[in-house]
Amino acid sequence: MILILGGTGEARKLAEDLTAREVRVVSSLAGRVARPRLPVGEVRVGGFGGPEGLAAWLRENDVAAVVDATHPFAERIGANAAKAAELTGTPLLRLARPGWQPGPGDVWHWADDLADAAKMLPELGKRVFLTSGRQGLAAFAHLDDLWFLIRCVDPPGPPLPRHHELILARGPYEVAAERELLGRVDVLVTKDSGGGQTSAKLTAARELQKPVVVVRRPPRPASETAATVPEAVEWVLRR
Repeated sequence: MILILGGTGEARKLAEDLTAREVRVVSSLAGRVARPRLPVGEVRVGGFGGPEGLAAWLRENDVAAVVDATHPFAERIGANAAKAAELTGTPLLRLARPGWQPGPGDVWHWADDLADAAKMLPELGKRVFLTSGRQGLAAFAHLDDLWFLIRCVDPPGPPLPRHHELILARGPYEVAAERELLGRVDVLVTKDSGGGQTSAKLTAARELQKPVVVVRRPPRPASETAATVPEAVEWVLRR
């Protein structure tokens, strides 16, 4: 059995490709999204109880290998997976889509985390398009002089910025629609998620010459890494 961690597009495609090759796959989702897109094959939802709990699950289910295909900012499960793999001697692969890179015409400002991004905003504009997800919005809640257009998949909990408008939507997004939203704001805030699902906002920002605050990815434990699903499939089949 192969355990795939994460509900990303790459995780779903990997589950589909491995199942088509008659490899038994169990996909584990964190359960933070109300209506997740379910992958092909067996699915479990919820945590394992830390690295020790995950290690016990790997042993009990005779898992041959683990693929961490979680979101680039899912720090905790990444650390837990690395520790559990070490405790059990289970091969671990990190499937990580490449991050975004600025191109000609982009006006990007790199931030170390959401708190760092919040510090930059007063100098960049009064109206902010916030697309960093519903977790971590508290980092912007104190900015009473700014207005936020906040986009999330599911409704966020408090605290939220005092002046805001909320959009509930799921990607992929079209450049034309993103251009219209960006026309209402001065600056865009995003995490360096990578991939094409949500990159249209970057194209629109470039066209409109809007500044973009990009939050850097957090560090991950060292492990074997694949950048694409075919690379991950090849890694699994070798085992």
